[in-house]
Amino acid sequence: MDYGSGNLRSAERALQRVGADVEVTADHRAAVEADGLVVPGVGAFAACMRGLLEVGGDKIIDHRLAGDRPVLGICVGMQVLFDQGVEHDMQANGCGQWPGTVERLQADVLPHMGWNEVDAPEGSVLFAGMEPGTRFYFVHSYGVRRWELEPSDSIKPPLVTWAEHGERFVAAVENGPLMATQFHPEKSGEAGARLLRNWLDTL
Repeated sequence: MDYGSGNLRSAERALQRVGADVEVTADHRAAVEADGLVVPGVGAFAACMRGLLEVGGDKIIDHRLAGDRPVLGICVGMQVLFDQGVEHDMQANGCGQWPGTVERLQADVLPHMGWNEVDAPEGSVLFAGMEPGTRFYFVHSYGVRRWELEPSDSIKPPLVTWAEHGERFVAAVENGPLMATQFHPEKSGEAGARLLRNWLDTL
């Protein structure tokens, strides 16, 4: 999805390399009808949300999920799926797909930039076939520090992957057709390519 924010060409090339037929678009119908929709994002939470709202991206995501059609958020494209983001004491509403707040990480060195391991749960689709200790490429100062979705007897719980930089933070979420990564799979070499292939296999 092209909404004026995101490393679109890198994501496009990475998906093409693993066999996807990729269209970069802001067109509502094309985004709703695609087999899978990738929502990238870089920069500030509030700016990304403004761009997303301008193209009706929140409604596109809602429409797709209502029809059980896959969506993959990347970096700030993951962050905007949560309720809200707080940067420089300014709060902005997100898409509200998951409860939670994107806020500044408590770490001595920010941004968190470079390769880091993730702790993926058993049964993960995105990380299937990967060895423990596999590393992915992160560039961010803000993240989700607490998972706030309450357990439910009637709904299968999402699979949450964690990483650590100063403290634990959410590195990825798998929630039925809605999946997302805080790291950049398109910048993560063979590990990122494997993750994108795993996602494509769900379409």
